[in-house]
Amino acid sequence: MTVERRSFEPGTDVLIRKVDSHLAAVRAGLSGPELELAERLAAALRELVVSTAQASAADRGQVRAAVHYFVLRRESRGRLLPVRSLAAAQRVVNKVVIQLGRPDLLVEPRRERPTREPATPTIDITVG
Repeated sequence: MTVERRSFEPGTDVLIRKVDSHLAAVRAGLSGPELELAERLAAALRELVVSTAQASAADRGQVRAAVHYFVLRRESRGRLLPVRSLAAAQRVVNKVVIQLGRPDLLVEPRRERPTREPATPTIDITVG
């Protein structure tokens, strides 16, 4: 019998499964830039989970909180409970990324491609 050694701490794989499960559910309902943002957030969270597996309890707690914030999106129930947006999750993830000294994992908003400006400005001259 072969025993496989796991490289993750016990809570690490649970967090990654939560991120992956949520992303799979989100893929059914989102498209375009929102889906891209969700996928980038999931990738950053997975990397944070893995990279902090051996870190302090405080650092792991920050990552766990960010995962839960991403995964546990609230559904709107009238005016009492607003939908938690992906932009809000992005702010939380980016805050944790900065606090943990991993600016390489910042999730930046995708900018729409700018419309091409004419190379030379056009000038209207009125001769009167």
